Amino acid sequence: MAETRRVQCCIAGGGPAGMMLGLLLARSGVSVLVLEKHADFFRDFRGDTIHPSTLELMSELGVLETFLRQPHQELTELAAQIGGTTVPIADFSRLRTRCKFIALMPQWDFLNFIASEASQYLTFSLRMETQVTELLRERGEISGVRATTSTGPLEVHADLTVGADGRHSTVRERARLAIRELGAPFDVLWFRLSRGPEDPPQSLGRAEAGRLMIMLDRRDYWQCAFLIKKNAFNAMRERGLTAFREQIAATAPFLASRLDEIARWDDIKLLTVRVDRLDRWYRAGLLCIGDAAHAMSPIGGVGINLAIQDAVAASNLLSRPLLQGALTTDHLARVQRRREWPTRLTQYGQVAIQNRVIEPFLGQSAPTTATPWVFRLLKRFPALRRVPARVIGIGIRPEHVAAVRAH
Repeated sequence: MAETRRVQCCIAGGGPAGMMLGLLLARSGVSVLVLEKHADFFRDFRGDTIHPSTLELMSELGVLETFLRQPHQELTELAAQIGGTTVPIADFSRLRTRCKFIALMPQWDFLNFIASEASQYLTFSLRMETQVTELLRERGEISGVRATTSTGPLEVHADLTVGADGRHSTVRERARLAIRELGAPFDVLWFRLSRGPEDPPQSLGRAEAGRLMIMLDRRDYWQCAFLIKKNAFNAMRERGLTAFREQIAATAPFLASRLDEIARWDDIKLLTVRVDRLDRWYRAGLLCIGDAAHAMSPIGGVGINLAIQDAVAASNLLSRPLLQGALTTDHLARVQRRREWPTRLTQYGQVAIQNRVIEPFLGQSAPTTATPWVFRLLKRFPALRRVPARVIGIGIRPEHVAAVRAH
C-alpha cells in the first residue's frame, strides 16, 4: 500500500530551481515537499557558478554572510585565452550589487546550504531517493504525483505540482507539454585533472585552432569542459585516447604533465548540449520552471541563475494564492509571462554565439592568429566589459525576494 502525503506544493527535482522554490515557499508558510531522485546532491555534471544576481538574493534572505563562509573562489573578471593572447571579457567589479564577483562553488555545496536553510521551516520537507513516475489527475487537473522511494510507493496530493526535474523532465513528459527545440552545434566532454601550485590562479576559457576548453577551479582539481562538434564523440573515440590527450595539451600546455590521469574513456563523460523551451509552461495544477521549462546552453554559465530567478518569481506570484487555497491557471500563466521573455532573449543570445562564433571556430584547423573584433574591442576599451558583466552576472529582469506577509 502506497504512503500518502498532502501538501500545498509538491516539487519534483532538488536542483537549484526546486530547492530555492522550496525554501521560499516554506518561508512564506506554504507547506512544500521536494522530491529528489538521487541519494545526495553530489554530481559532477552541474554548474558551479553562483552569479551576482543569486548572491543578491542570498543577501535579501539575510544569509549572505553565512553563505560566503562556504568554500568558494571569487571571480571578479572573466577572461579567455585566444591563441597566445589573454582577452578580458567581463569585469564584474563595477556591477551595482553587493557582491561584485562570481562565486565558484560546487553545486552540491550550494544545494546542501539551501537544504539546511529550508529545513529551519516547519512547512518544508525534502525526500531523497524519491523519483516521480506519474502525475495524479482529478477532475481534469493535475492533483499531485506518484513516486517510487527506497521504502515503497508514495502518492503526494498537492494544490500545485512543480516540475523542476531538469532538461529530461519526467513531469514535463507526463504533462505532455510541447517542446520547441532551438538546437546546439556542439557537445561537451567533461573530465577532471589535478591542479598544481603553479597553475593559473583563475578559471579561463581557452581557444586554439578549433579547440575550445573551459576550466573550473575546484581547489584541488580542474573540472574541464572540452567542446566538440555535435555528434563527434564516436569519431573522436575511434581516433584514440592518445589523440584526445594531445588536443588537451595543445589547448592548455601546462596540463601536459598530468594527462595520464585520463586513463580510459570512462574518465570522460559526454554531455549532450540542447537548447529548448516549452511553448506553455503550465497546465491546471502544474508548473514547470528551470531546465524543465527551458534548457539553456552552457554559454555564460547562466542556466543555474536563470532557474533560480524562475523560482523567485514563482514564489512571489504563487505564495499568496496557495496559502488562500485560491490558485488558478491565471496565476501560473503570470509566472510564464514574467519569466518567458528574459528566457527567450537569453536563449537568442546564446544561439547567436553558438552559430556565429563557436560553430565556425570548431571548424578551424589552422592555429589561431587573429583575435575576433569583438574581443579586440573589449581589450581596448575596458568600460565595454561592463556590458557582458551585466548580462552574465545580473541577467535580464532580475528578481527580488518578496517580503513575507503576516498570516
